[in-house]
Amino acid sequence: MPLTLAVKADIVKANARSGADTGSPEVQVALLTARINELTPHFKTHQKDHHGRRGLLKLVNQRKRLLAYLKDRDAERYTALIGKLGLRK
Repeated sequence: MPLTLAVKADIVKANARSGADTGSPEVQVALLTARINELTPHFKTHQKDHHGRRGLLKLVNQRKRLLAYLKDRDAERYTALIGKLGLRK
């Protein structure tokens, strides 16, 4: 089930850099992380859903590219985002 508008709005509000920010890497990574976390339990019960797994891998790789971009541009924002989202244990 996709993220609801209210959940998306909360994620955007929590990770936005300014009031009207919806496209910064921080917001995009946070939205992707929420989608990934929502999809992951699906594959515990549906091991043979390979088409869905491909979509999940695309999301993971997109998040990986955005994080690499953010790390190259501004390392402080990168470390703050990783700590906030609980990535990279």
